[in-house]
Amino acid sequence: MSAVPPRLAVVAALHEELSDWLAQLPDRRCERVAGRDVWVATFRGQSIVVTLSGIGKVAAATTATLLIQRFGVQRIVFTGVAGGLGPGVAVGDVVVARRLLQHDMNAWPLVPRHEVPGYGRAHFETDTALSDTLAWACEQALLDMGLPTQRLHQGLIISGDQFVSDTAAAQALQRDLPDALAVEMEGAAFAQVCHDHGVPLAVVRTISDRADDDAHTDFSQFLRDFASPYSQAMLNRWFT
Repeated sequence: MSAVPPRLAVVAALHEELSDWLAQLPDRRCERVAGRDVWVATFRGQSIVVTLSGIGKVAAATTATLLIQRFGVQRIVFTGVAGGLGPGVAVGDVVVARRLLQHDMNAWPLVPRHEVPGYGRAHFETDTALSDTLAWACEQALLDMGLPTQRLHQGLIISGDQFVSDTAAAQALQRDLPDALAVEMEGAAFAQVCHDHGVPLAVVRTISDRADDDAHTDFSQFLRDFASPYSQAMLNRWFT
């Protein structure tokens, strides 16, 4: 008898990022816990939990803890959109996080800037095996959607409690954290909670904008036309 895969949670910040895929789960049942709708289902023989993290690091940390302690998830995949920062990271590209950092963490002079107090570190790594599988699924999804020119990037994603949509702010982040490929609002919080509980995490972000003065316009259209269909294609590949 084959082993049952550990329960997996699939999470996004916004409903539009998961709506197409969630519709594929006819046996899903919804539980309302801590102000969140959490769907429990089976997909292609695997036990899964699907929910929205909410926006920002506090909401994300609450959701991650809830998934682990209340629903017993043993792996987490976070999918959604982000603003591109790194050179060559274009709108429509995909970034798989290998490590995450809070760009607005600053407890100086207690600890160096970006370091999380009590941890002795600023970066939290994602799970290697889970991220390798996610990167493969992302590449296949780009091909499935007829987007062979879009690129997959892997490396640092940074998180903070602000929607970066100002060219000067984006340039400041690029100067402070030149290795950062993308910026968003939840991933580093999930990474810290998963580190605390020893739960493997993988994070993928599609690039909706360049976190500049055009981000307000680009974001809404991208979310509607690309983010949810891409998440659906990626997750279908993941569960192949």
